[in-house]
Amino acid sequence: MGETCVVFEGTRPGLLRYVTSYERHAGGAETNVAVGVLRLGHSAGWISRVGEDEFGHYLVSFFRGEGIDVSQVKIDREHPTGLFVRQRSGVGGGQNFYYRKHSAASFLSVEDIDEGYISQARVLHVTGITPSLSPSCREAVIYAMKLARKHGVKVSLDPNIRLKMWNEDDARETINEMLKYTDFLFPGIEECNLLFGSAELGHVSRKVETLGVQLVAIKLGANGAVAKKNTEEVAVEGHKVPVMDTFAAGDAFTAGFLAGYLNGWKLRESLVYANAVGALTVTVRGNVEALPTREQVEQFLGGRDSIHR
Repeated sequence: MGETCVVFEGTRPGLLRYVTSYERHAGGAETNVAVGVLRLGHSAGWISRVGEDEFGHYLVSFFRGEGIDVSQVKIDREHPTGLFVRQRSGVGGGQNFYYRKHSAASFLSVEDIDEGYISQARVLHVTGITPSLSPSCREAVIYAMKLARKHGVKVSLDPNIRLKMWNEDDARETINEMLKYTDFLFPGIEECNLLFGSAELGHVSRKVETLGVQLVAIKLGANGAVAKKNTEEVAVEGHKVPVMDTFAAGDAFTAGFLAGYLNGWKLRESLVYANAVGALTVTVRGNVEALPTREQVEQFLGGRDSIHR
């Protein structure tokens, strides 16, 4: 559940003032996870709003083509589809400039949430991006999380804090409210420091377990990941891979872990899998385009294939 924008990424590294050509992508943390889970052998749907414009039609068509259920995507005839422009760096990263104020997705509301649809899911995945868009988005996300909890649907949360979109205090207050209805938490190091004052696994887990969070998996980038579920703690090392683009790597990790959960795997198996999915994603430029298939992940973990995809 969340906003996906049209992304225009400069075709060359450097300041956008000097860039004259762009590639178009579909960019949204939540749809990255949805497509990632689907490519790893499961099904997914998308809850959102897009404008009744060419970009909105593109996004709905694109994700329908990827196999995502788009039946819960509302078409907004009054507000445009959001977009952002990505300034590419020369080392696999980049900087995003958002143009999503008053976008169609920022008008997502409780009325857009179908309780029956959520009740049929096994997992509801949300991020901290959506509630930063508007008060109605915040209300809708927490409402959806409550519905999931009501129907025994696991809730997955990636804080994904964007300080360009709200301040630290608002982010911290909202994420703390969301944690009350969260089962699986997938923060990065910076988010742990902002929300909990430390990225140490034991410290973070103690902070959230009293709220009912069952599992914490902290993404450590090139250094791998650590996770804790109940009293079990697991750490996995990172993979040495050629980094082409770090866009969507964290979302890929989350998709990998959720796929492991849906497969019924134990904590270590899921974390190893998630780590591999994230590593493979950074070896390819793009957003959704970089997410690996189940076969590619299995070959990578089995050592039977080159990492050059």
